[in-house]
This record gives sequence, C-alpha cells and structure tokens, in this order.
Amino acid sequence: MKTDLFAVRWVTERMGGPAVRVLDQTLLPSQVQVVDCRDVGTLAEAIRALRIRGAPALGVAAGYGVVLGALADGDPAAAARLLIAARPTAVNVRWACERVLAAGDGASRMLAEARRIEEENRAACEAIGAGGAALVEARRSGSARVLTHCNTGMLACQGIGTAFGIVRTLFEQGALAHLWVDETRPLLQGARLTAFEAAALGIPHAVISDGAAAGVMSAGDVDAVLVGADRIAANGDTANKVGTCGLAVLARHYGVPFYVAAPISTIDLATQTGAAIPIELRDPDEVRTVLGGTWVAPVASPAHNPAFDITPAQLVTAIVTERGVARAPYETSLRRLSSVSASAPAEPG
Repeated sequence: MKTDLFAVRWVTERMGGPAVRVLDQTLLPSQVQVVDCRDVGTLAEAIRALRIRGAPALGVAAGYGVVLGALADGDPAAAARLLIAARPTAVNVRWACERVLAAGDGASRMLAEARRIEEENRAACEAIGAGGAALVEARRSGSARVLTHCNTGMLACQGIGTAFGIVRTLFEQGALAHLWVDETRPLLQGARLTAFEAAALGIPHAVISDGAAAGVMSAGDVDAVLVGADRIAANGDTANKVGTCGLAVLARHYGVPFYVAAPISTIDLATQTGAAIPIELRDPDEVRTVLGGTWVAPVASPAHNPAFDITPAQLVTAIVTERGVARAPYETSLRRLSSVSASAPAEPG
C-alpha cells in the first residue's frame, strides 16, 4: 500500500486549467479517488461534505481556493467568504483565507502565499511529531501505548500529521508498542482513515469502538491520549471532533496524560474561551445511519449531530505546537508561543 497519501494539491494541468485536487476521504478505505475542484463552489462543497477534512489540510485547501476565486472572476474576497462558511469551527480556513488575501493583488502573489502555507504545514508537522514524541518518550521509554481519536495524519495535513505525526515519529524511533484507534462515530474517521494510514505504515494498532476507550484505560493499557484540534481558544479550551471531551474526562480519571497537537495557526487568541467557538451541527442522518447506508435508528427519531465538542483547558496536560509545548496557564503560554518567530527554534516541553 502506498504511504505517500495526501489531502489536497494544487494542479495546473494543460487540459481543464488549474484546480485544487482533493483525495475524496468519504470513499476511503474501499476506494482511492481524487476530485479536481476547478471552481470555489465545488471546493466549498467538498469541504462541507468532508471529502477533505482536518484543520491543517482545510487551511491549505482554503488558501488555494482563494486563488481559484482570483483566477475565475477576480473576486477572491467572495471566495474566502464562501469557504469560511463551509466549516465555521475550523479556524485554519479563515486564517489561510485572510493570509492569502493579504498577500497582495494578483493571483500569482496569492498562489505563492498559498504554497508557503502548504510548505510551512509540512515543516510544522515534523516539528510537532518530534516534540510530542519526546513528551511521550519521557513518560514511557521505548514501549508507549497511545490512544487517538478521529484522524490527524497525512490525510488531515500536508505532511506526517499532528497527533498522528507524533505516533509515526514514535514508531520510526522504535518507541511505540501499540496504537489504539478510536472508531470515531458517526463518520468513522478513526476506523476508516487513521487505521488506513497505520496499516499503510505497518504501525501496530487495533480499532476500538468509542465506548471501549474507558476499558483500555482502566486496564492500564494506555500511556497517553493524543488528539488534534480544529480551534484552540486563548485560555486553552480546545474544539475537536465530537467525543474528544469524553476522552479527556476519562484520561483525567485514570491518570493518563492528554495531549493536544496542533499548529500555531489553530490557536485563536481572539476567542477567549471555548464557549465562544461555534459548533457545527451536521445532518442528523449521519447519526441515524451508518455512513449514509444502513439505518440504525427509526426514521421518525430525531438526532442531534454536533461535529465537535469543547475540551476544557483544565483537562489538557499540554498542547504541542511546532514552536514548542504549551502548558497551563495557557493564557500565558499560548500567547508566548504565538508571538515567537516562525524561524526560532522550538521551545522544549
């Protein structure tokens, strides 16, 4: 199985013109198929439908989407508004759009900035992987057993991943004993995507139902929980895939460190607490059916389907970024890391 997986690419084929190429993650693991988004509307639909997902990858896609808008009708600002509305919780979308818009007039300048965002994300993933692996290794030398939620790897980023990047780094260092992969209901991003990546890399793992996490923690079989983030408020409250908060509560109860891994672009200092983070509500049928197929609840039964939940900062052991590790009080540490020059060496944990 190939390991050069990707989430999004900018392509400039002679036939058909430029496009944002997206690996359709709704079809994995049974099909590997790409979609070429040649206009902003198609890209926004791909984002809404989760053909592309993961905060860092969404930022890269959004940056290229603004370029599409500049090339198509000369209105990149309208493109940015459409893309931001597609996934309001993921702050990386807004961040990337604003950054590309600020690059100056002209599609060529915007494209150069979008490409910088992509390359910076690759480098950030490597740094996050190294920093997070050092944290886990310090706790459990050479035999770490890690639990993850959702997907935070190559399919969610332009690089090795954030939380999964830590897992991958531990594995390559010979320091990973086992990876527990939460299935991540209702759309099974863990079972479909994280397990797909782990299998491709030969990482020892097992998929578990979301409800099994408490059991493996209580048995002493988890040394660390590693998750990503879609937005981190100034106080350290973290929005991530629904089910994350429950894992944090379990981790605190069983004395397991709970680490959030995310690039600096995911930190939103303008949002003071998690209470101000908008939570996207998705189609109830995602809960009432299995991947839009078999019904598992009565058609007449309503369903509540928040895509994310908020993990309170007091349940987060540390936040791993490409510029170093933030610890409580997060109001101070996150602001300090956000102000550090991108070229400065990462601060130790």
